[in-house]
Amino acid sequence: GPLALSIRSKLQAAFQPTYLDIQDDSPKHGGPPGRESHFSVVVVSGKFQGLPPLQRHRLVHSVLEAELAGPLHALAIVARTPQQWENDPRPPPGTPPCLGGSKHERRRK
Repeated sequence: GPLALSIRSKLQAAFQPTYLDIQDDSPKHGGPPGRESHFSVVVVSGKFQGLPPLQRHRLVHSVLEAELAGPLHALAIVARTPQQWENDPRPPPGTPPCLGGSKHERRRK
């Protein structure tokens, strides 16, 4: 969809990744068909060399700032250097199923 294409384009331009995988996890999280709201990305780039994981995630977030402010509700990120990817070319297991609701809702018991 258009959001996935935007994510791919921006990550390609910002990081020139040697490997990039974008998964639309939205169907696992409810909502109407075709809704793009939950994504997982694996970005392998030399630009991550020497940066701790938190800083890598912040860089990805900064590139996707507009998407995160709008339609993108959740983003799981794996950000590795080419050497790290060569040593272990497997992303971690997928995202857990959504429990529904919002962190802004108050649950009644």
